[in-house]
Amino acid sequence: MSNLDFLQTIQAYGVQYLGSMWPLVWTLAKIVCVTLPLLGAVAYLTLWERKMIGWMHVRLGPNRVGPAGLLQPIADALKYGIIIAGWASNSKYAFLGAMRASAQMVSYEIAMGFVLVIVLMVSGSLNLTEVVNGQMKGYFFDHGWNFLSWNWLPLLPMFVIYVISGIAETNRHPFDVVEGESEIVAGHMVEYSGMSFAMFFLAEYANMILISALASIMFLGGWNSPIGHDVPVLGLLAYVPGWIWLGAKTFVVVSMFIWARASFPRYRYDQIMRLGWKVFIPLTLVYLVIVAAWMQTSWNIWK
Repeated sequence: MSNLDFLQTIQAYGVQYLGSMWPLVWTLAKIVCVTLPLLGAVAYLTLWERKMIGWMHVRLGPNRVGPAGLLQPIADALKYGIIIAGWASNSKYAFLGAMRASAQMVSYEIAMGFVLVIVLMVSGSLNLTEVVNGQMKGYFFDHGWNFLSWNWLPLLPMFVIYVISGIAETNRHPFDVVEGESEIVAGHMVEYSGMSFAMFFLAEYANMILISALASIMFLGGWNSPIGHDVPVLGLLAYVPGWIWLGAKTFVVVSMFIWARASFPRYRYDQIMRLGWKVFIPLTLVYLVIVAAWMQTSWNIWK
């Protein structure tokens, strides 16, 4: 039974047994199906971040709660939700952090926007499915080396700018001047604790997953296998389900966020603003013109 047939069967049973209540129940079920995996992914992404940084620092990382520390996210939720519950209050440090956050997000959203414009221009569509399918053609695709036909290769400078802008957009280290411990403590979250702080924490990691998933779709072939069926031995990878490939690519990009945190010192606020306005935005505009001209030549690889 295909996925479509399965959903149609559920719809038929729902209408039969619940009647007019079915649309509400179906909507709530879809919300739960989207929210619960996201919450679980965020919880264990924090564990993976701490583990990965621990390995890079030649230490163990969290390993006390549960086997190999696998229950650490649950313990963290209990600590934030019960033990440290508190109230928020006004603070000049929180306001200063919020001003920095808004300015930084606006600066890097422009560069990210131009990068996405370039990808959509070469794809010729706003449909993400067509963006993914548009990367599965060309010389390398015909020979089974799918990953060399994806947008990351011809648009490599834009891929790098997108990932760096994504790190800045999520206020992650080394762009976390919003909550620089030596300056304004936790920034706009300084007066929050308990579940209020946990929601900010959740939003940060959920944003990381969203930006990484979008990078996988726009530049890394989405849910497609990096190797085609025709390649000996490695061609077996083409039989791996698409959702696993999309999840794996998203995981790799998220790990790049963590790698940057463990490898680079925090930049000054003026350096971050200069990078966004004087380097990334001009570069994306120039590359936009270059790609537009490239598409008008006989060497257009996106036909």
